[in-house]
Amino acid sequence: MQKKIFDDQLIVITGAAGFIGSGVIRHLNDQGFSNLLLVDDFGESEKWKNLYGKKYTEIVSRYEIFDWLKGREREVEAFIHLGACSDTTETDGDYIMENNYRFSIKLAEYALQHEHRFIYASSAATYGDGTQGFVDNHDKLDELKPLNLYGYSKHAFDLWIKQHGALDQVVGLKYFNVFGPNEAHKERMASMVYHMTKPAQETGKVKLFKSSDPKNFGDGEQCRDFIYVKDAAAITCSFLQNTIGGIFNVGRGEPVTWNALAKAIFKGLGKEAHIEYIDMPEDLLGKYQNFTQADLKKYKKAFADEKIKPHKCQSIEDSVADYVQNYLLTGEKW
Repeated sequence: MQKKIFDDQLIVITGAAGFIGSGVIRHLNDQGFSNLLLVDDFGESEKWKNLYGKKYTEIVSRYEIFDWLKGREREVEAFIHLGACSDTTETDGDYIMENNYRFSIKLAEYALQHEHRFIYASSAATYGDGTQGFVDNHDKLDELKPLNLYGYSKHAFDLWIKQHGALDQVVGLKYFNVFGPNEAHKERMASMVYHMTKPAQETGKVKLFKSSDPKNFGDGEQCRDFIYVKDAAAITCSFLQNTIGGIFNVGRGEPVTWNALAKAIFKGLGKEAHIEYIDMPEDLLGKYQNFTQADLKKYKKAFADEKIKPHKCQSIEDSVADYVQNYLLTGEKW
């Protein structure tokens, strides 16, 4: 990334101490940027540890950000809006919609009014069970049916952007299954790479869900499009240096089975793979995606049209090995 218009203006990052947010900070720091306004609230979690070693200008509470922004319109150049409740099992609709929908609208209105670059996190959860595919087609947005409240809240904001004719003025990123360092505070919602590594190391085996659709998927043969957080952060930040607009998938574009993912973990640990299959929890039945694969044609075309080389992601084996060996086994943050 070349230093450009952001040398003397702020990049506002919401959800800054979170998983992808802290990764975005690290990526920008590594590119020489520290003119960052971080927006987050720590509560009782330990996500503040994700800010170890990070360089930034200021940290502001989500509840105080709009007061802070008053009179500072010219000091801000871009927003990377990643803050949200990402718990796919959360059932408090009012809480989810306030955090993921209404706050997003207010932030987008501010950014659009002052002509600031606005990049926000959508989610692959908006695609529902995948029967309609995973194509980031604006014309098909209204047809999507998310399986859970989290996916619906993200979908609702995508629709708000579309209904207000702002799709070409913002960037929405439909992250697929992101894994990597700085996700420990997510607890149950942390990636399966995180959850499987400890038992693989300590007991020599991991447990995977039995298939809820045995006609189409064997046990452990359910597929997901997994992407390393370092790649997700790089793709996110790449939109700071252009005027590309729209909603885009963020994934590797390659489905990987849970069995293959588990084997990559064992390989990273230098151990022989042993997998056991268990029943899926009742609260996930009917809300579980058995297959996801990001269609990246639109993303690649948008960058090709601008004569920009898109980011090339690491392989799953290399990503898992880096995560396991350099972070999970050492306790280091990224």
